[in-house]
Amino acid sequence: MPIYSFYIFDRHCECIYTKQWHEAERYQSAAAATARRASITSAPDGVSLPQAPGRLSVQDDAKLIFGVVFSLRNMVRKLSGPDDSFISFRTNGYKLHYYETPTNLRFVMLTDTKMSNLRAALHQIYVNLYVEFVVKNPLSPVEHPGGVGVGVEMFEYGLERFIKSIEAE
Repeated sequence: MPIYSFYIFDRHCECIYTKQWHEAERYQSAAAATARRASITSAPDGVSLPQAPGRLSVQDDAKLIFGVVFSLRNMVRKLSGPDDSFISFRTNGYKLHYYETPTNLRFVMLTDTKMSNLRAALHQIYVNLYVEFVVKNPLSPVEHPGGVGVGVEMFEYGLERFIKSIEAE
């Protein structure tokens, strides 16, 4: 099952890392879901149904993903009380998996809708890849002002291998 994209947001709510795989499949599945809804919904004579929106830039996509996560997380906190139990949610086109670290780093992964919960995998990415290759790297900045991203080659290589192992399962 494909993994579409992966995002890391820092404590300042800025996207410091993004990686996309199989994006064409994500947009095709979203377009197919829109087409199914459009075929079910009947439009009055002379009124056309809205078409699927075009692709967004990577920065706009990251902003929308963070906005969705922020809103849903606040709603879950208000409904569930002190326990923060927001883990994932699913739409017709993708499933969003969420993991937040004690230092307010937010790891978000978009996958196929049939993918099981990946919270443990996001935790492994944080502990085994991010901490090892980014946090412990003396050349990596502590803060990422203006959204300057994570640019560590070993982190990217390890992430690629880890994602391929998840997709193979």
